[in-house]
Amino acid sequence: MECGRSFRWSPFDLSKSAVCPALMVKMAGDSSYTIVEYFGGDDGYRCGYCKNDKGNFSHGMWSHTMTVQDYQDLIDRGWRRSGKYVYKPTLKKTCCPQYAIRCHALKFQPSKSHKKVLKKMNKFLSKGELPEGQEPGDLMDSACEDAGPRGSTKACPSELKCAAVTDVGQDKAQSLSVAEVSPPTSPLACQKDPACVPSDRKAPKAGSGADPSQPPCRKAKDLRKERRLQKEQTRQHGVSLTKPAPSLAIQPKSLEDLVSELLPDDATHRLEVRLVRSSPPSTQFKASFSASYQVYKRYQMAIHKDPPDKPSESQFQRFLCDSPLEAEFSPDGPEVGYGSFHQQYWLDGKIVAVGVIDILPTCVSSVYLYYHPDFAALSLGSYSALREIAFTRQLQKQSPKLSFYYLGFYIHSCPKMRYKGQYRPSDLLCPETYAWVPIERCTALLDDSRYARFNQDPDAGDSRALKDVGRALVLHRRAVMPYVTYSRKRKGASDEREVQQYASLVGQQCAERILLYRS
Repeated sequence: MECGRSFRWSPFDLSKSAVCPALMVKMAGDSSYTIVEYFGGDDGYRCGYCKNDKGNFSHGMWSHTMTVQDYQDLIDRGWRRSGKYVYKPTLKKTCCPQYAIRCHALKFQPSKSHKKVLKKMNKFLSKGELPEGQEPGDLMDSACEDAGPRGSTKACPSELKCAAVTDVGQDKAQSLSVAEVSPPTSPLACQKDPACVPSDRKAPKAGSGADPSQPPCRKAKDLRKERRLQKEQTRQHGVSLTKPAPSLAIQPKSLEDLVSELLPDDATHRLEVRLVRSSPPSTQFKASFSASYQVYKRYQMAIHKDPPDKPSESQFQRFLCDSPLEAEFSPDGPEVGYGSFHQQYWLDGKIVAVGVIDILPTCVSSVYLYYHPDFAALSLGSYSALREIAFTRQLQKQSPKLSFYYLGFYIHSCPKMRYKGQYRPSDLLCPETYAWVPIERCTALLDDSRYARFNQDPDAGDSRALKDVGRALVLHRRAVMPYVTYSRKRKGASDEREVQQYASLVGQQCAERILLYRS
């Protein structure tokens, strides 16, 4: 979910007694179906980014139940969920256009900023030292670095660091435990540490310039030139005439290497990551519900300045625990199955952060992240995103199609939300053709205009565009039928315009699978 959104909840709750008989008509093969109510999207409401009172527009529908494949197809058309509410921003009309963004998890390489986040966590776990430099009221990280955390969209003074928000069981649910690590000792860091100076020489005095006992620094380009000359000599004479310089071609550590190194035996803290299914709730999820809610409540009060009574248990349940996604298991899918999960970060036996995620046929989709405000200095938003990318790569080994990490929405017009574009390589979703386009080709267009068509092929169109609204499925009076049949039976005013709008937004294939509830 994106921060600051207003959500309209369905005033009508379709009971199981109403749904099940209708589904029995259609679901003779033990299949599951998606059932939704569509609400349209003509009214504007307050924007959580620019604070425009009536500038945010989106189409919405309440999903009583949804298959993971239907949701995968919907988010590939720009939809996102918050609880059971599924919405699609009206990009041409809304004040701050929100473009779906995904990262190619298998090709991702952590940037320098990402490595700093991981090392900061490792140092804390090893030595118990929280980073310095943050004011007590500053619970957010820098959005000016390569990647910011998923925290708050509230504005703050320029001298303070800012952040942005992400968007975001069965007993068979897996519990993953990963021991965190301290980074290896760096030779450069050792040179800077007076305690590492050998006893046979003295450390240089402060302010006296370069240490004369150390060899002079050399530029990397000079070393590369020297290596090229050595290779040429070797090629001409068959042997190297000079002693080769130390190789600089050190293979960078992978994300998994940075995340999964072991802690020293005397580490101050221990971090454990547990994956628990949230819908339907697993035994582990139920046992940790209260502790997880308390972290959420403190997060909302500290980061979003909510009064103590606003983040209630029922609001927490509705917003971050309820999900329309059915738990599904497939022989060629991940062992944990598909559906909605909480990835809990346990520090010394206590929950300090929770990442809400959906595991879908081709991606892990981030829904939300909340954390204990006392640990805001650890950049838990960025840290959890890196962990979720690593988790996606782990799942891909079990399910080859599952290779993307969806970060929610990228908002170019909101500088604090641009950090998502730093998890590269990444794509943005073209709002007209629904093709994924590399972000480098999109940002130049967004610099000129808030709304842009990313696919530059003028002949390209929506391959799943609505062709026949009459084939859209509807659920009416406990019976499933095509819309053309329903429209013949219906008496009174026609709702064809509304159904046409809904079917155009979900596309022909989804319209023929999803059951649209009609009263």
